[in-house]
Amino acid sequence: MLKLPISLLLLSGSVSAAEPWDDLDAQISQALPGVIELRHAIHQQPELGNREFHTAERIAQRLRELGLEVQTGIAHTGVIGILRGGKPGPVVAIRAELDALPLTEETGLPFASTVRSKDEGADFRSRGKDVGVMHACGHDAHMAMALGVAEVLAAHREQLPGTLKLIFQPAEEGPPLGEQGGAQLMIKDGALQNPAPAVIFGIHVTAGTAGTFTLSRQRTTAAADTFVARIIGRQTHAAFPWTGIDPVPVAAQVILAWQTIPSRQSNLSLLPAPVISVGRIEAGDRHNIIPAEVRLEGSIRTVSDEQREDVLQRMTRTAEHIAEASGATAKVDYLPGNYRAGYNNTALVDQLMPVLQQVSTTPVRIDNGTYSADDFAEYARQIPGIFMRMGVTPPALEGKNVWPTHSPGFQVDDPSLAVGIRALSRMTLSYMIDAPRLSP
Repeated sequence: MLKLPISLLLLSGSVSAAEPWDDLDAQISQALPGVIELRHAIHQQPELGNREFHTAERIAQRLRELGLEVQTGIAHTGVIGILRGGKPGPVVAIRAELDALPLTEETGLPFASTVRSKDEGADFRSRGKDVGVMHACGHDAHMAMALGVAEVLAAHREQLPGTLKLIFQPAEEGPPLGEQGGAQLMIKDGALQNPAPAVIFGIHVTAGTAGTFTLSRQRTTAAADTFVARIIGRQTHAAFPWTGIDPVPVAAQVILAWQTIPSRQSNLSLLPAPVISVGRIEAGDRHNIIPAEVRLEGSIRTVSDEQREDVLQRMTRTAEHIAEASGATAKVDYLPGNYRAGYNNTALVDQLMPVLQQVSTTPVRIDNGTYSADDFAEYARQIPGIFMRMGVTPPALEGKNVWPTHSPGFQVDDPSLAVGIRALSRMTLSYMIDAPRLSP
């Protein structure tokens, strides 16, 4: 016989003790228009990492209106809202992100962003340039859903069996060059203290059928690092290559050899393969001069700390040995990213899966994680966590060439925000109610 958590019975209205949570769906429906209006306002005024001043002010103001304790100025522009329930119970955290991306929006929506800003990112080529700014990764939706959870739970704070902690984090996409930021700085500044959460939940919208959920029982996201390699030869006339050392074919050999690291050198029976991608190749100034060097830049995605270190060593060794064989030299530098591989807490996923299945518009899809990166992983390395993805493609766009996240045409289906609010609210309540007997 299937034994459902007490909370699932309560939240589904199966027993008389469900009051006040038996009307949760009605409360969410009532709150939805305001949540959508708030998302549109945030979407229309996006801000880049560590510069989310107006966004943070808007979030803090809304939290105060709902009667939450508010802390500001954490990790530069971070905001924390605390809703203390009237009954004893665990602290549950929900994380949302504040920052947008340096993209010019092309959705044509009436609330589309026309904001422009100076790019302060890590890429020196675009640094200082005038760029468009857009919530192209759905962070506006994440903030709106978190505030929606706060609204429906604050309405019954006296019956809330625990404390809700909302963490609004800046610079998830990375801080400006030379600055700290993101989840690591939030944790350093005490985001997981006073009060200390027992668990943390995060949701990320993505292209896909609206209101559907995907998550993993273990690995969720990949580590992301940047590499810069210089293949150094000796410049000469293109008509007489033997009088110099041509770094171009050496660089080509290095690029191809790197691809044998995932396919031939990684034990795929133990872990998913790493991903090594060269995104930029630069060499030379004229068509008839063999250049002195080739510069390669790219991204590495790995699924564990051990794999990360192994891949970095193999890439360096491969480049150096191939270059040496041709009389060239190779120098490989790594720029550690803000993202380590992320993992869900398996016991917590199993505990709350029935709740999520009840909320999702289709059966929850279980996968083995993604190669995208998110610094939610830092929180989940400190306390048990669940990070899940929710489809938000507007139904009118289904079956068409849908823009993914991080693209200028990415769109969010507004009604699906109710599904996200419902999922986070029910997971929070379920954990609070069942925590004494079901802890991860």
